[in-house]
Amino acid sequence: MIEIFHKGGFMMWPLSITSLVAVSVVVERVIFITRERGRRSSDTVEKILAYVERGDVENAIKAGQKTEDFVAKALVYGLIHRQQSFSNALLLMANKELKRFSQGLSTLDTIITLAPLLGLLGTVTGMIRAFGLLGNKELEAPTVITGGISEALIATAFGLFIAIIALIPFNYLNTRLEAARQEIEDAATYLELLIVKLASRL
Repeated sequence: MIEIFHKGGFMMWPLSITSLVAVSVVVERVIFITRERGRRSSDTVEKILAYVERGDVENAIKAGQKTEDFVAKALVYGLIHRQQSFSNALLLMANKELKRFSQGLSTLDTIITLAPLLGLLGTVTGMIRAFGLLGNKELEAPTVITGGISEALIATAFGLFIAIIALIPFNYLNTRLEAARQEIEDAATYLELLIVKLASRL
């Protein structure tokens, strides 16, 4: 592995840094998703909606104030600020919660694009080196020439490998973000309908 790294040329260093950043982001995001999954409390969300449906907004707020469930937190924030602007309060808290789910995605997206380009740059520099030796008629050192071509191929392969490996968690994290957005939107829409219904009774 170390020998391959050395053969890959100087572009292996930025590619290695890129791969380390990708691994760090993925590990942090997996821990985040696991922690958020453990904090989910569908019962609390149902209690909030049930209290509001009965017209008991105060108990609905109390039911969700101690939870770490991101959907319940958005609903409670909307209820607390319902007198000022219920819809805007819901939207504000929803965006705040979803921002936590989207962290790291832009970094992974950049790495997926950047890694193959760095590999391609390694390809170009390796080929320039190989053909430069041919231009200088240093044919007595064929291993040096083939080494330049080898450098080019290794850098390209490593760049593509990083992009492919990063693409899998990137798609998974995007799926989790969309699922979280859908859960908040569904609960918020239902709560909004209950609030309108409640207001019509008064």
